Amino acid sequence: MAEETVSLEQLCRATIARDGDRPFIEFDGRWFPQRTVNALARKIIAYIDSAGLGENPLVVLAARNRPATLAAFLALLARGCTVRMVYPFQSAEALAAELQTIQPALAIITEEDIASPVIRALRNCGSALLSLSIADAQLANGLERSANGNHGAGVAQLILLTSGTTGYPKPFSLDFATVARYYAGDMRWRSTPSAEAVHTETLDTTPAFLYFPIGNISGLYTTLPALLSGQPVVLRDRFSLDAWLDFVRRFQPVVFGMPPAAFQEFLDLNIDPAAISSIRAMGAGAAPLDVNVKQAFEARYGIPILLSYGATEFGGPVTRMTLQMHLEIGDSKRGTVGQPMEGMSIRIVNADTGLPVPAGVEGVVEVISCRIGPDWIHTSDIGVMDEDGYLYLRGRADGAIIRGGFKLVPEVIETALIQHPSVASAAVVAVADRRLGQVPGAVVVLKSGGSHSSKDLLEDLETELRKRLPATHIPVHWRIVDALPKTPSVKVDVAALRGMFSYGHD
Repeated sequence: MAEETVSLEQLCRATIARDGDRPFIEFDGRWFPQRTVNALARKIIAYIDSAGLGENPLVVLAARNRPATLAAFLALLARGCTVRMVYPFQSAEALAAELQTIQPALAIITEEDIASPVIRALRNCGSALLSLSIADAQLANGLERSANGNHGAGVAQLILLTSGTTGYPKPFSLDFATVARYYAGDMRWRSTPSAEAVHTETLDTTPAFLYFPIGNISGLYTTLPALLSGQPVVLRDRFSLDAWLDFVRRFQPVVFGMPPAAFQEFLDLNIDPAAISSIRAMGAGAAPLDVNVKQAFEARYGIPILLSYGATEFGGPVTRMTLQMHLEIGDSKRGTVGQPMEGMSIRIVNADTGLPVPAGVEGVVEVISCRIGPDWIHTSDIGVMDEDGYLYLRGRADGAIIRGGFKLVPEVIETALIQHPSVASAAVVAVADRRLGQVPGAVVVLKSGGSHSSKDLLEDLETELRKRLPATHIPVHWRIVDALPKTPSVKVDVAALRGMFSYGHD
């Protein structure tokens, strides 16, 4: 007999029907029980219904990592809403402009990010507004009901955000059936999604450590399975090494991970190996990890770092190293991000012809992801596949700056810079950073007749950029020059620009 297909809505409704008192979400040193979180999810569904939203309404979720955010996420999925993620860590003006473009029927926003420009934008859109605190939600006065009736196209979708590889973070859609199939976790009870069946399963009592923004693929990949299984979670607003070490001390995980940018910080602080003695292997993904940092960490702590490779466009990771692979190959394939996962295909093609190249030859990475479809996805990543099917990444073909887990295109920052009335021209390049891998460095040419001092101008540039771009795009290093360096073919000399930042920090 074929297993009954269960929808994402059913899975989420079963989850929020639980009323146990077991600890569910820890935030800011306080545990919130299942009963509290799920009651809030049900309350949010009632708010959605009272706001006059019909079937499959288009709802923006622009919320920081809070217990109320996770409750709202479950509520939106259970209610069958099309959920459009928006990053909250941007200026009020930038958030307002994004809301004006999206025109949601309802916006759910963390209370600290609700400023006058946001309120004005939602009034103009006819949108309702639900404000989230740490562990509660409330419809905003005067914005209790939606007037625009905007809804998703066709079936309900979860619209995530890319990391901004080709510009400002783009929306990326997954329908609910795909989310249920690939992101709900390996739950034996999915064919009988009653609250009673879920509650009687033997659940993992070791918490998940969640710090990725819920609006991107890493957030979805790590958060949803934990919520649906009832696994406790330790929620953080963002990653910090202190919080990570505290989690290891309290819960003694055996296999654990952290962002690639954190490994250099770990080494710089010379943390005692005894602090992580429970860990037998560590995972790292979402951004490149310098092979020298990887080797230094493994030599110092005797713990293998298992790399993976993925992207929003693939629906998550597509290759990975496993502990079994590491035991089999040892250190013979240093720097590999592993082999394709089940259902995934990887090939390397010539950048000019698009034709596949032999093993060991460098080219552009292409991917088939079972989560997305049967077609090859062309990337801007340069890589090599060896004869055993292990993938090695060699950088980017498009010049993107990879700042931690965020990919930034220099042209986007340059375009924003030259909108400033004092800037004649600008160029942006990657500058090496010990913690984040790379950060943006900006070289600026000023218009004649400017009256700003250099310090005042840079402060003004940063202020204006924050109105147009996410915080991740703001340059860390600056140079003011008389003219941008050029090659003999009169193109901007990128090598010369990088040389301006090669002798340490500002």
